Order: sequence, then C-alpha cells, then structure tokens
Amino acid sequence: MKPAGLGVLFLTLAGMSNILLGQAGSSELLKLEATIPMADVQGRIDHLSIDVKGQRLFVAALGNNSLEVIDLKTHQRVHTIPGLAEPQGITYIPSSNLVFVANGKDGSVRGFDAATWKMLTSISYGDDADNLRRDPSNGHIWVGYGGGALGEFDQQGTKLADIKVSAHPESFQLERNGSRMFVNLPGSRKIAVVDRKTGAVSGSWGTGGPLANYPMALDERDQRLLVVTRFPARLIVLNTTQGKRVASLPAIGDCDDVFYDERRHRVYAIGGEGGISVFQQRDADHYDELARIKTVSGARTGFFSPELDKLFVAVRKHESQSAEVRVYAPSP
Repeated sequence: MKPAGLGVLFLTLAGMSNILLGQAGSSELLKLEATIPMADVQGRIDHLSIDVKGQRLFVAALGNNSLEVIDLKTHQRVHTIPGLAEPQGITYIPSSNLVFVANGKDGSVRGFDAATWKMLTSISYGDDADNLRRDPSNGHIWVGYGGGALGEFDQQGTKLADIKVSAHPESFQLERNGSRMFVNLPGSRKIAVVDRKTGAVSGSWGTGGPLANYPMALDERDQRLLVVTRFPARLIVLNTTQGKRVASLPAIGDCDDVFYDERRHRVYAIGGEGGISVFQQRDADHYDELARIKTVSGARTGFFSPELDKLFVAVRKHESQSAEVRVYAPSP
C-alpha cells in the first residue's frame, strides 16, 4: 500500500480526542503478550500473512526489500529472504506450503517454497503489485496491481484472468459463500464490486464522503463491509446487498489494516497515528469504539489470526525504536 503521505496531518480533532489512547481498562481488550525483535530491519513494513499449522508469521519488510519469517512458538525470526523489490502483499498457501510475495517496485509476484525458501516462480504484472488474496473456492491467487487491475493466477504461476478497475486496487476481500470481490479504489473514491466468475465489475459504491479508503474487512455472516478511511479517519460500515452505509464512526488515523473478530464481534483498526481502534459490534448496524490501544507512531499494519486468537502488529524502526512484531491476545 501507499505511504501515509499527509494523512496524519489532517486527522480531525474529534477523531483524536473521542477515545483516549491507552485509557484505563483498554489492556483488558488487547493484552500485549510478546514482542519479537527484527533488529536489522530498516524502513517501512507492509502486510503480513500466517502459516497457522506451522505457526510462522510472514512479514513484508518493504523498506528493507526482504521477507521476514518469524517462528511464533519461539518468538524468534528464523529466516530472511533478501533481494526483493519493495514487497507489499503476502499470501501463504497451506496445501502446497508456498508463500507468494507481491513487489511494488518491479510489479512481480514471486512464489517461494516455504520449506527450502527456493524461488519457484516469478509472475510479471508490470507495476505496483500490491495486495494478495487466496480464493477459497479454487486455491487461486488474486493480486491488485498497476493503475487499475486485478490479476488471477494459479499456484504454478500461470495467469488465468485479468479484470480492469477504475483505479489502483488497495485492500480487497473475497466472499467465501459467493463469487464477489469488494475492492477499495481510493484513487477513484469508490468501492468496486467484482464478480470473479464472470470477470465483470457489477457495481461501485461510495463511502458517503470520507476519502482515502485503504483497508477493508468483511463480515460475511452479517453481510457487512468494514472500510476505514483517512480523510477524515473513520470506520465506515456498508451492507453488501446494496452498498448502503449503515454506520460511520471516528477511528484511529493513518489506518492501513483492519480486521473483523467474528468470535467477539469486534473490529481492530491499526493506525499509524500510534494506536489500535477497538470497536464492538452491537448488531449489524450499530458499533461502539471501546478504546484506542496505544502502540507506536508509524505502526499501521498487522494480521489477525482467529485460529490462534492473536493480533500481530508490525512496528517499523524509527529513531531509537527497533523494528519488531507485537503479539496481542484479545479478551475476554
């Protein structure tokens, strides 16, 4: 995803003051369990993926041009793949033990054997290969890239489809029980609805005013799409039948990842302003911000694993702060 730019400079006072960072009781919602150092990793950190069975976390160290592999059992970094080209998106494929990495600088998606770390394939998408998602229906992988396209390829690296959209795709989510993809297009101020079977863009929705819609999560059971914007910083909730906005709340600034905790009906929005907004879903149309958990300025990406019941937050190196991954346990 793109750098924060001027995002933090234009946070609304309401969004900053509505919930105090690190307020009393907030540690009960997300308990910091461990801090995993990545001492020599420089620059911005982008997205993460996970191997649940092997308990390995994969970190796209964009500014370091590397993929970092962390053992979650020992809380240690166990491997580094150097020589990448601004890695952004990652997806791990459990059935084949492959990890795919999208590179923004050269537009490639590179596939690695996650046992030997040998690169098996490199697929060229020309420019700005970004987020990756695995299709649960067939095991194929989708990538957002360039000035406005989504590409589908199989695990052998064969390109299968290409769908044009109106701007560069940021976060996108795939239905498990349907064929739609919901795609954030901040450049055109829209959310595209794409049918991945027909390859057609079936519609587009707005956010109702707020701009810079980068992160997205999907509550498929309740038919709700969760989008966080940066101008101003807000959580926007839309129904997935008509795209109607049903809720809008202030959120942490400079958010680049948001996750839905189905077990607790909670939303975790990770923001570079230096915190995590924790929202409670009272019902499909009503949400409350419970707290903002203090983190570190610039830490705006992470990964939530419902299987391990952990929220991982990536912290970049800044001044005396070394790069690390923080492991949070939600409760109750």
